[in-house]
Amino acid sequence: MIGDPVRLKTAALLVLLGLLTMLAGIGQLTFWAPSETVTASVPSDTKAAPLTVIDQKLIALHEGPVKIKIQGEGNFIVATGRPDDVNAWVGKTAHNTVTGVSQDQKSLEVSPADGEATAPSPAGSDLWVNTEDGNGELDYTWNPPAGGDWSLLLASDGTKPAPSSISMTFPNNATTPWAVPLIVLGIIIILAGAALPFVAKALSNRRKDGDNNGGSGAGSDEGTTALPVQPAADDAAHRPAKGTDGSALRIPAVAAALVAVLVGGTAVAAQATPAPATNSGTPSPSASGAAGGQPVMLESQLQRILEQVASTVDAADAAKDAAKLAPRVDKMELQVRTANYKIRTAVSAYEPRMPVRATKLQSSVISTKRDWPRTVFALTQGDGNVVPQVLTLVQLSPRENYKLWGTAPLQPGTNFPSFPVPRDGTKPAAADDKTGLAYSGNEALGILGEMLTTPDSPNRSKLADGQSSPYIAGALAYQADTVKNGTSANFKFAHTPVTNQTVVLRTADGGALVVGRLDFSFEGTPKAAGDKLVLEDDSAVFAGGKETTTGMSLNFAESVAVYIPPAGSSDPMKLVAATRGLVGASFK
Repeated sequence: MIGDPVRLKTAALLVLLGLLTMLAGIGQLTFWAPSETVTASVPSDTKAAPLTVIDQKLIALHEGPVKIKIQGEGNFIVATGRPDDVNAWVGKTAHNTVTGVSQDQKSLEVSPADGEATAPSPAGSDLWVNTEDGNGELDYTWNPPAGGDWSLLLASDGTKPAPSSISMTFPNNATTPWAVPLIVLGIIIILAGAALPFVAKALSNRRKDGDNNGGSGAGSDEGTTALPVQPAADDAAHRPAKGTDGSALRIPAVAAALVAVLVGGTAVAAQATPAPATNSGTPSPSASGAAGGQPVMLESQLQRILEQVASTVDAADAAKDAAKLAPRVDKMELQVRTANYKIRTAVSAYEPRMPVRATKLQSSVISTKRDWPRTVFALTQGDGNVVPQVLTLVQLSPRENYKLWGTAPLQPGTNFPSFPVPRDGTKPAAADDKTGLAYSGNEALGILGEMLTTPDSPNRSKLADGQSSPYIAGALAYQADTVKNGTSANFKFAHTPVTNQTVVLRTADGGALVVGRLDFSFEGTPKAAGDKLVLEDDSAVFAGGKETTTGMSLNFAESVAVYIPPAGSSDPMKLVAATRGLVGASFK
């Protein structure tokens, strides 16, 4: 029978073992807890390159903010863009790509790529959602600007080496799976140790009661003689010593062994379980085609671009200097404004073009076509805009910025079509593709050109309001008045679509908006020898005179936007926006 001192010693040992076990669990959550972050750096022997890319797989490797410490010589820039945009901008330039983290979480893996030794400075590119400038050293915190994949581009001016001293600090993915079980196990062992004396005493009392009952009944069997049994000699060697209990000793022994194993493994359990290092040769699932249906820019980018375009046009308009338009204006709008400046320099009363405004952005139409050229539409109305106007912005290649190709005021009483929300983007359609549409973009502009040229066009019913459309009615009236007043001349008019400047983007109802250009030519020839044609002052600026007896030709550029209903609809097309500008005149 176990004595009280032994029971108390055993209980104390269990309590001690429980405390040690619980302490091991608490230690994993406190003084043995792994660091909250891990820091990895680019190897010091990395070869310098004009550009450095931090791959989207790396900055998405860990959840939570990523802190990046960048050191370089002089000024540098950190630009945020979609992975395909960053790759397109880098192009054939030599660069380093930071692709992953080593297994020991101490080094960043770098993949070098040979190529051209220099590149333009990425500063000011429209591809970037945002940029941050550094000088010598920059502590940069990565936070994704929106959903989807993102990469970072580091560069100085494109000719000097990009910063190569880079370290990234990630949230640690370490776990402490044994912490709570150890704490719970420790509590259980402590409770078992505390209860042991009472349980053992109760069991002892029950045995005593049983022995007493058994002794009184032993002699009840009359006529039976009990023979003593001689124990085997080796039984004594395996018999517990006097005053001990074998099971009582085994309990703390097993607990001690368990605690030793658990405590010994605590240091291992508390270490970070390194996330698998990314493999630069294997794209992540999100990297392959993730950007396929994404809009080509965020609304914040569009707003920034519009502000720069508006500022550029304002400065050029004020100075009547077409050279100032070059950074942000191209194609039809450049041609029309250049002509407008020339006329206004000679004819002070000539009306300027409608100003371009970035304020009051009423609608933004952002394409999901991620190859180049890229196109977006914006509907704005600010100071000087009597009605909202449709702005067409086009980016021809990754290293070029968006330029304003055309402006067209909304026709009075006309509503701008509804488009998918900017964050989802708008699907484009090829100019000659009528899939899902009543007409292709080219067909729509061809029908419009025919209606503007021929008052009794057979396609008149295909365009809403026909001749009563303000712009169409005005153009036809101008041509009719010219014929009526020019009795001594023959006139010929033509409105011809310029197909290489046609853009089609799908509307929310399955239709589309086609925006493009028509060339409006106006030729006049005297009916008889000696008859004269007299030009207006604006046309005379280009022709070099006001009168001719041989004939003349005027040229206008027309910017138009036409809504095309979806296939199967009985609705006609609608001329949404239109304007024209004189771009040339000559004598024959």
